[in-house]
Amino acid sequence: MAKLTMVQALNLALEQEMKNDDRVIILGEDVGVDGGVFRVTDGLIDKYGEERVMDTPLAESGIVGMSVGMGILGLRPVAEIQFSGFSYLAFHQMESHAARMRWRSRGGFTVPMVLRTPYSGGVRALEHHSESREIYYAHTPGLKMVIPSTPRNARSLLVSAIRDEDPVVFFEPKVSYRAFREEVPEEEETIPIGKSQVVREGSDLTMISYGSMMRPTLKAADILEEEDGVDVEVIDVLTISPLDDETFTESVRKTGRAVIIHEAARSFGPGAELMARLIEKSFWYLEAPIKRVTGYDVVVPLFAYENAYLPGPNRIVKGAREVLSV
Repeated sequence: MAKLTMVQALNLALEQEMKNDDRVIILGEDVGVDGGVFRVTDGLIDKYGEERVMDTPLAESGIVGMSVGMGILGLRPVAEIQFSGFSYLAFHQMESHAARMRWRSRGGFTVPMVLRTPYSGGVRALEHHSESREIYYAHTPGLKMVIPSTPRNARSLLVSAIRDEDPVVFFEPKVSYRAFREEVPEEEETIPIGKSQVVREGSDLTMISYGSMMRPTLKAADILEEEDGVDVEVIDVLTISPLDDETFTESVRKTGRAVIIHEAARSFGPGAELMARLIEKSFWYLEAPIKRVTGYDVVVPLFAYENAYLPGPNRIVKGAREVLSV
């Protein structure tokens, strides 16, 4: 089984789905000749030609608008937006058309499209290149919001997203693109959209996270085990919407304590919804208040201050110890 980076795993998913289904079309800025800004689509234009791997003008609203039309007409477009901070230019197309088409047509039409885009900080990028605004899309009825964390689940989730009958927003943690490798099977593999994973079993504390924050969360779990003897269970949410609350509410019923970690800003962020579900479904099992370790309610700072914004293992461990001390 080959060990792949996330970029290579995403490329494998796209190549295999294009081979299996000639309705799959890739479009976006520089996705063809240059292979995408992060080279996720590298080599695909050579295999499938410019009619299926389409370099577009610098117009996000046009990229997504064309994808909506393609989806309605029976194709399965995968639109790449170079950075998630540029996707706001296409928000009208996603919210007003892609997300509403099934409802508007009373089930007559669907929009089986994927909007792929890198998100998150940690790479010392410029403004509009480091946001974690997944809640915008998760809050929009009719859209599915998926965020992988490793090469293997990125490949599996992208295949599921391409095959889904509804529009899927697919955020890729750019800090994880080439940070590590993981064994990824050559044969077909999928993960259902809307299902979380227990990536580490434990009995003392539940940590809930996703995407770019999974690696620091797992590092924090190792520190707590080594230094405090705490048995930590770690949940990877994977899909922000539809949200699988059964997995993490059942975990907290077992451990009695929870820490929620995400890179997005704190106020009205994904952690607030996760916390609400825990209160609704597992309140009487809690032995301590739920703790959120998140980004701050500011624009992601540039360069030297970026690491102070991002939740790291030390901040996560500190939050966990506060919960464990009650």
